Amino acid sequence: MLKRVLLVLLTVACLIGLVAVNAKADIVAEPVVYEIDGQPYEGYFAINEGFGDEQPIVLLIHDWNGIGDYEKRRVQMLAERGYAAFAADLYGQGVRPANPEESQAESSKLYSDRPTMRQRLFAGLSEAQSMTGVDPNRVVAMGYCFGGAAVLEFARAGAEIDGFVSFHGSLETPEGQTYEQAQGPILILHGGDDPIAPMSQVAALADELNAAGVDYDMEIYGGVPHSFTVWGASGEATRYDPKADTQSWDTLLMFLDRQIR
Repeated sequence: MLKRVLLVLLTVACLIGLVAVNAKADIVAEPVVYEIDGQPYEGYFAINEGFGDEQPIVLLIHDWNGIGDYEKRRVQMLAERGYAAFAADLYGQGVRPANPEESQAESSKLYSDRPTMRQRLFAGLSEAQSMTGVDPNRVVAMGYCFGGAAVLEFARAGAEIDGFVSFHGSLETPEGQTYEQAQGPILILHGGDDPIAPMSQVAALADELNAAGVDYDMEIYGGVPHSFTVWGASGEATRYDPKADTQSWDTLLMFLDRQIR
């Protein structure tokens, strides 16, 4: 009897493993070139075809160094969970900063030109919604560092999507802007020891969101620095915090499940 039970359990485990392998094998990931005002931009799209059609969309906004292996892996991780994930390009095809100085220069262009940043965000959303196998009416935007700040810009711009998630992003609101037009809930995932966006910014943002009546949540990781989710990045590797990375990712997945699943 015991042998029979063990055999059944082993068979079930093998079947579960086979399903997991097959599900991963159904992932299609590829670069996507699209145009904004006649200029080429190159995003990155991943979808697990094993989850069928009309999959919810996660729009991912890259860090200040543009779309790289990190963003591509995050997009694939989301596809493994059954989300059609699209990394939008805010810089332009071939514009991929190679060092902090170049990253600073490219991100500063958009920080100082908010209308252009918004145009590229909405263009990325439109491209994501046009992809095969997606549900264009179920969308959450998320971003890391510069991308986290861009996602908050997207919220202030009144993007009609189901939520906005910032991972260790800049939290300051530009002069003259408010969150009065925000259409979806906001989730802030932030390190408590982030010198780029200190707790004073966290508190100020909470006051702004309260004043605007925005639905929001904040998860603060005590003693955790900036860029805590970025594994293996040159110059930032020592900031990586595996516990905060795992916890924030789990919180993201719960948010996605609640908002667009």
